[in-house]
Amino acid sequence: MSHTYWHKQSSSKPLYPDLIWDRPENKAHAGKMLIIGGNAYSFSAAGSAYQNAVREEIGLAKVLIPDSLKKTVGQILENGEFAPSNKSGGFNKQSLSTWLDLAEWSDGAYIPGDLGRNSETMIVLENFIQRYNGIITITNDALDHLVLNPDVWLDRDSTIAVTSFGQLQKLAINSKFQKAFTYDMPINNLVENLHLFTTIHSVLIVLKHNKKIYVAKDGEVSTTESNQDNPVWRVETAAKVTVWGIQNPSKLFAAVTTAVYEMAKN
Repeated sequence: MSHTYWHKQSSSKPLYPDLIWDRPENKAHAGKMLIIGGNAYSFSAAGSAYQNAVREEIGLAKVLIPDSLKKTVGQILENGEFAPSNKSGGFNKQSLSTWLDLAEWSDGAYIPGDLGRNSETMIVLENFIQRYNGIITITNDALDHLVLNPDVWLDRDSTIAVTSFGQLQKLAINSKFQKAFTYDMPINNLVENLHLFTTIHSVLIVLKHNKKIYVAKDGEVSTTESNQDNPVWRVETAAKVTVWGIQNPSKLFAAVTTAVYEMAKN
């Protein structure tokens, strides 16, 4: 059975070649990204996200971390900004205004994780998502929290979730999706479920499973072969798709699918 919503992309032939040729050559037109993450005990996700954003030729990126990290990385952090922290070392509720101010400067925000498990920080995250209107990409432990509260963000426009299969399963259950995502399901069924899920909800899903990367948005699904075995694929993939999304905000599905192609071909 042929599905018109299923778009198959190989690692040697992009589905949307025009987006590759039309990439901005001038940094002034290549977009601005805000990266938010870190806590007193970890900065690796935010640091890696910044390095990957620069590698993907974003025009300008800033990193917002809690001021509990100021003594640790303050002297070495490039384009760093600091927001108030709580006793646990994560962002406190007063930091929300800094999140929003810097997000308004940017063309999109990327939350790569390492936020910690502090409930106050998670409330800041939820409030930010509800109040900011631009592109937001979420992955890792930030997504761990949000899959428990899907009503906050699942139907928000311009939201990209770079998810593990386990996170997708929890998201489907907590959003009361009528079909199950199982690890051993045939590819046709997985594509159909992603089609149905993103027909109902506004979120854009990026998923890696069984050597394929899936992108789903508004009922459209692309699959791209990927033989790369990268243990931190979500942080790197999320950085790449955020850059491409910022540079093509009106073509989010095509932009993210093309970003995946660029990653798979390397």
